[in-house]
Amino acid sequence: MSEVYDVLIIGGGAGGLSAGVYCGRGKMKTLVLEGSARTGGQCAKTNELENYPGIVESTGPALMDKFREHCDKFGVEFQRGMVSGLKMAEDGFTKEVTTKDGTVYQAKSVIVATGANPRILGIKGEREFTAKGVAYCATCDAEFFEDLDIIVVGSGNTAVEESVFLTKFVNSVRMVVLHDEGTMDADRTAQEQALANDKISFIWNSTVEEICGDELVNGVRIKNLKTGEITEHDTDGVFMFVGTVPNTEFLEGAVELNRGYIKVDDKMATSMPGVFGAGDVNDKWLRQVVTAAGDGAVAAVAAERYIAEEEHWSHSVLEAKEDRLVAFWNPLDKQSLELMSQLETQAEEHGLKVVTIDTYKSRNIADRYEIASIPTVIRFREGEALKRVETPSAEKLEELF
Repeated sequence: MSEVYDVLIIGGGAGGLSAGVYCGRGKMKTLVLEGSARTGGQCAKTNELENYPGIVESTGPALMDKFREHCDKFGVEFQRGMVSGLKMAEDGFTKEVTTKDGTVYQAKSVIVATGANPRILGIKGEREFTAKGVAYCATCDAEFFEDLDIIVVGSGNTAVEESVFLTKFVNSVRMVVLHDEGTMDADRTAQEQALANDKISFIWNSTVEEICGDELVNGVRIKNLKTGEITEHDTDGVFMFVGTVPNTEFLEGAVELNRGYIKVDDKMATSMPGVFGAGDVNDKWLRQVVTAAGDGAVAAVAAERYIAEEEHWSHSVLEAKEDRLVAFWNPLDKQSLELMSQLETQAEEHGLKVVTIDTYKSRNIADRYEIASIPTVIRFREGEALKRVETPSAEKLEELF
C-alpha cells in the first residue's frame, strides 16, 4: 500500500480507457483496475459498431483494443480487481480503494468508470441470444434490423421513445406491455407519439415468457397475464427496455448518488473531492461509447488540475514555515483586482508572502474554508487559519498584520 498513484481508474470500458489515455499522456502515474479478464466494458460485447465518429465500421472489441493500445503507449498500468470500497484517507487528500480480496490501493484522485448494465429479466433465451437478435440499445443497433419486424419489451419513457426511433428503420414494432389496454408507464406526450405511429402495435396485459431461435432470434412466446394463455409470435429481434443497473454498490455512503447513478458536475466531479465519474455510471441523459469517452477525457483533465491545485496549496500554505496571506479572489472581479495591489504592497511592507486562489478554478479549496464572498483574505500560520477579512477596505486589511 506504500505506492501512491496520481490517478486510479476503476473500470476499463470506454470511459475508463479514455481517461487512461489522457492521464497517461499527462505524465500522471495511472492505474486502471478492471474486474473483468478483458478490458472494454459493454462496448467489448458489441459485435458491430457503426456510430463512433471516424470509425466507419468496426466491432466493439476491436475498438476497445485500440483504446487499450493507446493506454499502453502512455504507460498506463492495468490490474485485475473488483472494488468493494472507497474512502478518503485521514490526510483529507489521498483516496483509499479496497478490492474484494483485501488489497488497498492509494491514489491522489480516483475516476469511477464502472458503467451500467442493462437490466436482465432472466427470460429464457435472453442471455443466449444477446447480440444475436436480443438488443438493449436502439441508437446502437437499429440499423441491423432495417425492414424487419421486432418486439419491444417495456412501456416506460425509454421503451416508448426508442420504439418511435426504431420505426425509422424497422418494418414494424410490437410493444409487449404489462398493463391493461391504453395504460403505459411513459408520460402522456410519449404515449401519444407511440399511439399515433402506424408502425407500432401493442400486446397488452402480457409478458415475454421465452425468446426462441436457432443461431438468431426468430420468435417469442408471450403469456397473457389475465388468461394465462401463451401464444407464439414470429419476430426478427427483441429489444429490452426495462432499465439499466449502475455498478455503484461500493459507493454507497461515499459519494452522492441518484437512483444508484453518480451525481457529477460539468467537470465530472462527485461529492467527494478528487473523485470523478465517467461514462454510463453517471446520472446522465445519453449513454453511448462516444459520450463515455468524452466523460473520461473531462474527468482526466479535471483530476490533473485537482492534484496540481491541492499540491500547490499544501506546499505554499499548509507546509509553509512562515505565515501566509491567502487571497481568495476572481481576476474578473473589479473589487478583487483593486484589493490585490493594496494587499501585495502591505504584505511586502510586513515581510509576508501572498498566495492567490481563484475561487472559480479552485472551488474545492474555497469550499473547504467556507468562502462565501470575494475577495476574502485569510492569514495562515503553520497551516491553520488565524484571521480572515471579507471584501476588506484598506483599513480592514491592517487587521491581518
